[in-house]
Amino acid sequence: MSKLDTGRITGGVLLNQKVNPQILARPEDRAKLIAMLRAFFNRLHGFHVQYNVVDRAILLDAQAHPERHRDLIVRVAGYSAFFVVLSKQTQDDIIARTEQTL
Repeated sequence: MSKLDTGRITGGVLLNQKVNPQILARPEDRAKLIAMLRAFFNRLHGFHVQYNVVDRAILLDAQAHPERHRDLIVRVAGYSAFFVVLSKQTQDDIIARTEQTL
């Protein structure tokens, strides 16, 4: 991602990441995430990254039972939205994103 010549791309480039909430459970895991972000921006000159910190099971349950998850907000592609009001296609795209672990 950081190898793209973003100077030629109007509006820049974003990197969508989906991480499981467990990634933030322990201080050492939070430190790894911080190190990864610093490397992405400081060493690799990354342009933009946005995270969804939610597990796949919650997203699937929200899709099946939207009334239980009316307050679930996710990053889509440069904006945030309530998950349950997104189209099924967009919901499926968010669910399908690779879930990162450290």
